[in-house]
Amino acid sequence: MASEDDDKPRKKVAHEIGQDLSLLSVDELGERIALLTAEIDRLRAAEAKKRASKDAADRFFRS
Repeated sequence: MASEDDDKPRKKVAHEIGQDLSLLSVDELGERIALLTAEIDRLRAAEAKKRASKDAADRFFRS
């Protein structure tokens, strides 16, 4: 008899740093690379936004 969890679609597991990659296919590795590249872009955008806010505050308080 199947449990209720078997009927639900499983959420794809995100990449974990240091995870064993030996069982992943070439396509799965490509998906992980795309996922991590998008995350790096998101982090860089957030960093740039925070840096701009900090620089604006520094300029304001120096005046």
